[in-house]
Amino acid sequence: MDESGLISSQTLSEIISEVVGKYVVESEFVLEGEYSIPVEISRRHIHLTRAALDILYGKNYQLTKVRDISQPGEFASEEKVIIISPKMKIIEGVRIVGPLREYTQVELAMTDAFLLGLDSIPTRLSGDIAGSQPITLVGPKGSLTLTEGAIRAARHVHMTPQDAEKYKVKNGDRVKVETEGKNGVIFKDVIVRVSDKSKLAFHIDTDEANAANIKGPVFSRILY
Repeated sequence: MDESGLISSQTLSEIISEVVGKYVVESEFVLEGEYSIPVEISRRHIHLTRAALDILYGKNYQLTKVRDISQPGEFASEEKVIIISPKMKIIEGVRIVGPLREYTQVELAMTDAFLLGLDSIPTRLSGDIAGSQPITLVGPKGSLTLTEGAIRAARHVHMTPQDAEKYKVKNGDRVKVETEGKNGVIFKDVIVRVSDKSKLAFHIDTDEANAANIKGPVFSRILY
């Protein structure tokens, strides 16, 4: 400030630079990189154990691969089951995703849960089924009632350790992810899943994809 009580142009410039710099550092919308993470839509599906498949399709039955899906080693099978809620509401033709797992789990969108009359379906990462909703599965050879196993999959990003280094994140981090385009949407609380067996992809369910008007190939980026 000079003798007249006015702020000099140099001082004003320094104040503006300080304020802008502070905003850039603290803003949750600072970007790192371009839209480079493929967005993939996860539709309702089922994971089964060996014992569960034996009950539903017969002893030692082998799943028939229809096509590979994005994560290495995983595939959509030809086999489907009927799911029945405790309120006796039904969804038919729910596809089994292979390979077989160490847990049996039904992954649903909230719209599916409403159709089934499930009021409090938890949002979880795959495999975290403790205390989740009961559901009954019906196959051509038998039925299986699960005391827990119906979940809504938490939105997440799969990536390799090399990807994690590039995007400056680590396994278990929760980040914001923005989809590209004029209808782009910012998704909060996206869980980072890092594995050397993964392929880079941002996974959301059908409800989230519809809300974001995602049609065809779409890419996303992480917000910091």
